[in-house]
Amino acid sequence: MLRRTLPHSLSYLSSFSSLLIRSSPFNRRWASAAAALKKATPEEDTTPSYSLSDHDRARLRLQRNIGVSAHIDSGKTTLTERILYYTGRIREIHEVRGRDNVGAKMDSMDLEREKGITIQSAATFCDWETTNPLTNEKEKYAINIIDTPGHVDFTIEVERALRVLDGAILVLCAVAGVQSQTTTVDRQMRRYNVPRISFINKMDRPGANPWKIVNQIRTKLRIPAAAVHVPIGVEDSFRGVVDLVHWRSIYNEGIKGNEVVISEEIPADLIEIATAKRHELIEQLADVDEEIGDLVLMDETPTNAQIDAAIRRATIGLKFSPVFLGSAIKNTGVQPLLDGVCAYLPNPSEAQALAHDTEKPSSAPMVPLVPAADAPLVGLAFKLEEGRFGQLTYMRVYQGTLKKANTIYNARTGKKVKVPRLVRMHSNEMEDVSSIGPGEICAMFGVECSSGDTFTDGETSYSMTSMYVPEPVISLAIKSKGIETPNFSRALNRFQKEDPTFKVHVDHESKETIISGMGELHLEIYVERMRREYNVDCVTGKPRVAFRETITNRAEFNYTHKKQTGGAGQFAKVIGYIEPMQPDEETGKDTEFVNDILGGAIPEGYFPGVEKGFYEALEKGTLSGNPISGCRLVLIDGGYHIVDSSELAFRIATIGAFREAYKLASPVILEPIMTVEVIAPVEFQSAVIGGLNTRRGTIVDSEVRDDEFTCIAEVALNDMFGYSNQLRGSTQGKGEFSMEYKNHMPVLPHFQKELEEAYRKTMPQAKSK
Repeated sequence: MLRRTLPHSLSYLSSFSSLLIRSSPFNRRWASAAAALKKATPEEDTTPSYSLSDHDRARLRLQRNIGVSAHIDSGKTTLTERILYYTGRIREIHEVRGRDNVGAKMDSMDLEREKGITIQSAATFCDWETTNPLTNEKEKYAINIIDTPGHVDFTIEVERALRVLDGAILVLCAVAGVQSQTTTVDRQMRRYNVPRISFINKMDRPGANPWKIVNQIRTKLRIPAAAVHVPIGVEDSFRGVVDLVHWRSIYNEGIKGNEVVISEEIPADLIEIATAKRHELIEQLADVDEEIGDLVLMDETPTNAQIDAAIRRATIGLKFSPVFLGSAIKNTGVQPLLDGVCAYLPNPSEAQALAHDTEKPSSAPMVPLVPAADAPLVGLAFKLEEGRFGQLTYMRVYQGTLKKANTIYNARTGKKVKVPRLVRMHSNEMEDVSSIGPGEICAMFGVECSSGDTFTDGETSYSMTSMYVPEPVISLAIKSKGIETPNFSRALNRFQKEDPTFKVHVDHESKETIISGMGELHLEIYVERMRREYNVDCVTGKPRVAFRETITNRAEFNYTHKKQTGGAGQFAKVIGYIEPMQPDEETGKDTEFVNDILGGAIPEGYFPGVEKGFYEALEKGTLSGNPISGCRLVLIDGGYHIVDSSELAFRIATIGAFREAYKLASPVILEPIMTVEVIAPVEFQSAVIGGLNTRRGTIVDSEVRDDEFTCIAEVALNDMFGYSNQLRGSTQGKGEFSMEYKNHMPVLPHFQKELEEAYRKTMPQAKSK
């Protein structure tokens, strides 16, 4: 098995580059520099390779791109505010809810300050000087940070941030621990192979129990983890941490904790627990790191340097998460966390980035990108914003250098554009720059594109994959109060372009404008933004749930479409079956067209017509008029006419065949089921559980800790409307809940009949009676 050394020791990679890139799962996120070493042999690969210069290595080694993610109200924005203060980016610390009429730096929207939540992810950058505890050398690191929302309604902000970041801080509450949105963030980090360090925040709260939280990370998130700190003092008396890796005490003193005092002495009352927790750390590392495992087997004690190097290897290899402790609000433990970001999270050359070569077939292997400044430019536009000076496009540069006034090409559209202005973002402030190197995050003005577009300098044909976009679960009818102004459609178009989870369409039957999104809060925020930013007051209808339809049995079809007119007629015959289909684990796709025809019963030119007809038929089910999911159509035979057959005829035949078979496949209506987490004082436990039961909720888990309890239930979204008011009323305003989409499940039979009846009444023939 190959062993990795510290990141700046890249010399050994050249002899093993092919093995590292192509075969070893251990190195899934290993240096993209590995692609750039030896020229491949002609029979292996003809892709030109670029190597990192000494200047590139020196710059990248001190570069970090990180995100801060967590469940709602775990303290992400408060933590980011402290990071900016201690790195000198801001002069004063302000509170999240804007109680001091200023508000946190990263929550720049008025709505964010009023509600005390993060709505949009915000990017910033800072410098942090660390002192190496082993050599006492000082090094200054450049850190790009993206603060992400915690609320599931704004999950796309987390998706696109993690898509372009190399590492992340997963923030957990020292009392609540792993919550519903924590598991969602964990899933998103795994989707994009993002290494994480965990930070247990709010160590000053009564009932803080870091050891329970570490155990939850191992069991609920299924990732090996161990604390690298032991708290000095608990709750109100929390004032520092014991560093288990370098065996020393770290205290925060001075105004707002800005003075870090390091002592080689461990408090006498903590030596026993610190020794036990250091032993636990070594045991956890032995399970995931070969070098530490060998030392443990030989009954040798690893040195501080060996433990430090093992944590870095295992974290970058996605096998381990070191757990830091602190309290952002009390200004304690934040500086050691910054040291951990620099020590254990990967630099851009260690985070493998892959792209498709559009000149090669789609089945060709993806090409690793090299963060070399002289390589051809490849960058990904991951977020759009409407700024004061036009569209602001956030971009992550993966290789090459992006310069102001350069001409760049959009890989999706082929259009070339000039970069009129290049800036680095500090929340809603910006700093003009002339160029941005590989591994950096920046923003461009005046470049028209969509979220997820790849930009190159025209020298390569590379295109990067975009982020995962979840489907909307809730819809609202919306119309302007009074006379509709151009601002109404302008606002909707802008929001739709910025946020891929926000969808707008006009209902063909009712002629209403329908907006769809991830939850009530999501749509409520956009309606409020229309009023504030575009001066458009809107009226919304009752929320409508995104029902779907699906089939439960296989059904066969043998359908012939014939139509004779004066000239050439239409003829198409399709034979096959439809069957239920489970969603694909990687792509989430749950509909598929399969062509199993052998022997040319239907000419190849007509297959696109069959596929178009199938996907058109899926748009509207016959039970309730909602989209059909979880369905596969397999075409096994058919017939055509030399004159009368056409692509149109086969499209119409497929629609007719599908509708005929659909009735025989036992179709059902599906409704979205939500995972609901309620936190309330323990005296209201029975009232909360009773309230969920009246909404047909299934209680999955409940936990009582100190004077509050947490209840997790699965409830149909259709039954959750108005729950916030009911919860406030039954808990004297002390209860709070969060909700996220879980899956779609069949509705109850009597409810399905109601939905079918309601849909039947909207049909044209029903109206004419």
